[in-house]
Amino acid sequence: MTRMLCLTSALALIAGAASAEMNFNRIASFATPHNMADGEDRARESSAEIIAASEDGMTLIYTDSPLGVVGRVDITDPRAPKPLGNTDMGGEPTSVTVIGNTGYVAVNTSESYTNPGGKLVALDLASGEITATCDLGGQPDSTAHDDAGTFIVVAIENERDEDAGDGRVGQMPAGWVSKVTITDGQPDCASIQKIDMTGLAQIAPEDPEPEFVDVNGLGEIVLTMQENNEMVVIGADGAVINHFSAGAVDLTRIDTEDDRASLEFTGAQMGRLREPDGVQWLDDTHFMIANEGDMDGGSRSITVFVKDGTEVFESGSDFETAIIQAGHYPDKRSDAKGVEPEGMEFASFGGTPYAFVLGERSSTVSVYDVTDPANPAFKQVLPSGIAPEGIIAIPDRNLFVTANEKDLGPEGGVRAHVMIYEYQDTPATYPQITSAGADTLIGWGANSGMVAGKDGVVYFVNDSFYAFQPTIFTVDTNQTPARIIKALPVTRNGQAAQKLDMEGITLDGDGGFWIASEGRTDRLVPHALYHVNAKGEIKEEIGLPSELMAVEKRFGFEGITKVGDTLWMAIQREWKDDPKDHVKLLSYNLETKEWGAVLYPKAAPDTGWVGLSEIVAHGDWFYVIERDNQIGEAAKIKKIYRIPAADMRPAPLGGDLPVVSKEEVRDLIPDLQSFGGYVVDKVEGLAIFEDGSAWVSTDNDGVDDSSGETFFWSLGKL
Repeated sequence: MTRMLCLTSALALIAGAASAEMNFNRIASFATPHNMADGEDRARESSAEIIAASEDGMTLIYTDSPLGVVGRVDITDPRAPKPLGNTDMGGEPTSVTVIGNTGYVAVNTSESYTNPGGKLVALDLASGEITATCDLGGQPDSTAHDDAGTFIVVAIENERDEDAGDGRVGQMPAGWVSKVTITDGQPDCASIQKIDMTGLAQIAPEDPEPEFVDVNGLGEIVLTMQENNEMVVIGADGAVINHFSAGAVDLTRIDTEDDRASLEFTGAQMGRLREPDGVQWLDDTHFMIANEGDMDGGSRSITVFVKDGTEVFESGSDFETAIIQAGHYPDKRSDAKGVEPEGMEFASFGGTPYAFVLGERSSTVSVYDVTDPANPAFKQVLPSGIAPEGIIAIPDRNLFVTANEKDLGPEGGVRAHVMIYEYQDTPATYPQITSAGADTLIGWGANSGMVAGKDGVVYFVNDSFYAFQPTIFTVDTNQTPARIIKALPVTRNGQAAQKLDMEGITLDGDGGFWIASEGRTDRLVPHALYHVNAKGEIKEEIGLPSELMAVEKRFGFEGITKVGDTLWMAIQREWKDDPKDHVKLLSYNLETKEWGAVLYPKAAPDTGWVGLSEIVAHGDWFYVIERDNQIGEAAKIKKIYRIPAADMRPAPLGGDLPVVSKEEVRDLIPDLQSFGGYVVDKVEGLAIFEDGSAWVSTDNDGVDDSSGETFFWSLGKL
């Protein structure tokens, strides 16, 4: 009987973080360009895809397909990983597994889809030198080895050409599974056993495409054939002992619209083929699959089978629930395969068996306690780099490591990373904000401006990434993690308000809000202020005067605050009439309807640009966030400054504007570094309570070319 993961299990997000039980936390990251040699062009695309570790757990090896290399990392000190360099593989490395101190790398050397080729390369992890090579005769995908280290198994995929014909399976040559004996620490090329997979699947039986393999304690191999939607179990002697369809799932409570504008988890997909990618044995009888999908399917779920084909667990859409609640749902993938569970790992830590499932599109690691294989219990969701592809557990050192393949460096973004996590007797440090426990399933992301209310409540708005769903979120910061308890739609005439890019919010003093919307006139989005009541209804709109419209540019309002009858707004970057490295702080008097401004002196950027992201009045000061648009190691400026309230004396528009003074309050880069990943670029929100305690948040860009991480943390009293 299939058991379903209860939606309420996502409450473990809160319970796990609030107690001092054992949890996994990220402790370090390593950018792949560091493995390039001196003199190499480090701006080139690189990647970390499949990853493995030496027997002593001190050395990592990962495949880097764009460079055609494997990279090695010294994690003797896991909090300070060090580069050991790259080794050229003479082809495209697709997978790696390690026995002792030898890495066995599957390398694609195909001339074409119709003439595939590949090799298995043995490499010494200490020196990085190649010690042996075996011809595989086909294009390899994944690898695995038995516990005793006596053989390597390789899935020979011979993948289809998606641009040929209708792009479907049924393209020759067929794939198979190869089993390679290891003798004295080296592959015995003469021993390779070719295990035929044709004639097994219901879908394209003549063209099997083996995808992912794993080996249990009995030496039995489990194999996914993704495009064929088929599972195969191979005995220790190399004979097929069982095979069966991976089946289908009736999905409900999912987002099926790729509108990049709203999160609506009300859709359904009936009979969705699983098309699994990753697979891991949970014991000698049960295995779990990650149902990523490829050709026709992708059920966004995980499933547990007994090796005789009995299905004992199916998560359905509940696999996505904790990811949605943590703000990692990738809306642009809604019409495809959602978060795409792909890579997997299984290991026991502290006597508890865990399954780790990678969400490729959500950039997450979902952790399950599989003490009862037929009833996996959700424990944590963790952030990873962009597009995690591989994962390795090192339980003897209380570590696991992910390899994240997406490298945005050539586009000026973050680099591909390896990320390291530790099993700790401490509270979970992520997520820092979640909607778990709310009355309904609340999706969220693209956090922008914030404001503090009463009794520990913070309000924030989302920006135009969710253009069809402008929302004011209510957050209870008294809980750990902070909890989103309400999502209030912003409406106009009863419908979701359009043509908004909400970048600032402040209280109006009467139970409602003032919203600052960043304009973009080339898209007919006006620069404007909106008065919104407690029901979310827009009651008043204030546009910019002609003096400002004559000099406006794209980068407008970023934050709003209210002092008495005056609204103050920060302009992010210079407009046409501003001196270099100065931006306007605009004022609008609600009684007199008069506009004014002062100038704020911002830092000159070394690379990219520097601008403002928030403004908050508190006591005798105005606080702003000043940041560059750089990410990772390129980030230099993420700071909070304060301005004396006495300096905030606006002058009329069109004339000379006074320049305010500023004082640095806090450099936020050390805070961002302390979270164990890379420094994110968009620090967007600041809220300050009456007692001076402050909260800061970041914008995850709607999980679009982003890891989806949102940091929401307390600075204490300023």
